[in-house]
Amino acid sequence: MRTSSPLELHRLEVPAPRHLPFAIGTFDTIGPLSRAAFPHRHTFHEIVHVTSGTGDHVIDLHRWPITPPNLGILAAGQVHHWDRAHNVQGRVLLLEDSFLLDHPQDRALLRRLATRRPWHTPAPDAAQQITALLDEMHHEFRARGTGMASILRAYLHVLLTRTARSYDRDPRPAPPTADALGERFLSLLDHPATAAGTTVAQAAAHLGVTPGHLADAVKHATGRTPGALLRGTRILEAQRLLVGTDLTVAAIARTVGFHDPAYFCRFFRRETGTTPGAFRHDSPTVPEKHHAPRDPSIAHPANGT
Repeated sequence: MRTSSPLELHRLEVPAPRHLPFAIGTFDTIGPLSRAAFPHRHTFHEIVHVTSGTGDHVIDLHRWPITPPNLGILAAGQVHHWDRAHNVQGRVLLLEDSFLLDHPQDRALLRRLATRRPWHTPAPDAAQQITALLDEMHHEFRARGTGMASILRAYLHVLLTRTARSYDRDPRPAPPTADALGERFLSLLDHPATAAGTTVAQAAAHLGVTPGHLADAVKHATGRTPGALLRGTRILEAQRLLVGTDLTVAAIARTVGFHDPAYFCRFFRRETGTTPGAFRHDSPTVPEKHHAPRDPSIAHPANGT
């Protein structure tokens, strides 16, 4: 059963005494939402390292089997849930975009990893390195010593860089690194409500450049045009709402920036090859049950995060 309201957007709730926009713990200490079986999304990024368990992790309508060890990287705004998951154990790392405010290359790399291939099965040597890095990060976070934030950012840089490097050994291409303008444009796509009714000209004006300059930068960073990426963002958000909610097609059309539901249906069919109604009916990623999300993003510190 799907929810009859738009997908809830969860915020990171970090316990005192340090209000660092970052947290790391086990699935149990992070809290019930870390294994949520209903579609949801966050204002924060999430990295999961699964060391045991069975089932599937569904990320933006793509089903990824749990075959430990797995590393999952989700950017803010991506919709996901765990389906038929049993005994999922490992570590969960949560961070707001502001945690990497002074590290734009790492922010861009995290987004690339999340959008290109959010679920990864590392080779044995890489899996050992990931485990060791997360052990160190968890220890540093719990110790809360001087310079903790800088050390955590350094470990995170190594984790993201090594993950991207491991993709180089894969037949599929490694995520590219965007330049500053391309990264700023892509950050707009992290907010579907903002991107829904935005044209390329409006995006360029928002970023203080000409549409031609924006097109060149985005093409260099992603290999695609700004228009194609904006259309893709609208389609993905519509697909998320079709699968994760019981909103009418007309309501979804308005949410993603279309005043005319009929035009939205033609746009959806042109981009996907099917109608919104058929997509909703045929989607294999709809969970059987929905439970209202009311748990905080991480557990109370008394539980030993």
